[in-house]
Amino acid sequence: MNSQWRTRILIGLAVAVVAAAIYFPILKRRVKRQAQVQQQSEEQARRELVQSLTTATNEPLVKAKLFWAAEPDGSELVATTVELPLSNDPALRAKQVLNTLLAGPVDAELRTLPPDAALLAFYILPDGTAIADFSEAMANSIPSGVQSEQLAVDSITKTLEANVPRVRRLKILIHGQEADTLAGHLDLTGTFPVSTNAPAANGGSGALKK
Repeated sequence: MNSQWRTRILIGLAVAVVAAAIYFPILKRRVKRQAQVQQQSEEQARRELVQSLTTATNEPLVKAKLFWAAEPDGSELVATTVELPLSNDPALRAKQVLNTLLAGPVDAELRTLPPDAALLAFYILPDGTAIADFSEAMANSIPSGVQSEQLAVDSITKTLEANVPRVRRLKILIHGQEADTLAGHLDLTGTFPVSTNAPAANGGSGALKK
């Protein structure tokens, strides 16, 4: 390698170092701005969700607790406080919080229920047993597995427990019909306890189908 080529290589390396020193701070600022924009868009999405619910009813705003995943692909739930216009009627109140739960958190990776699932009907029996009828997407779109199925049901029961004291236990239907399992594992033939004093009946509460 002659001196001319060596000089060219050294000049090229020097240019690359200078370019990196200039570009990296710019890239860092861009990443920071993007994070700020993302945070603002998430907050805007939350405000739009609450605003859309508020305009649909004249009910006063209430601090509701909704349970979504604590981290992506995690098995723990965390309560998120959201101001919602909630009815004093227990069944309507339950529909309101569950529809918000179905809408999902700002961070889509923390949702516990399928994005295309819908609550078709909800009513409460005199003994406190709630019947929640979900669309087929609740069973078809949820990732099959004990952890994901249990997390989905737990997010529903904990959200009901925190916001609708009238509900003592939960029965889940899929498109108006009783299903053996949610997505192949979690037993849906019984009920799931919502109130801490309400035991599950005939399965439920994490029972697995064999």
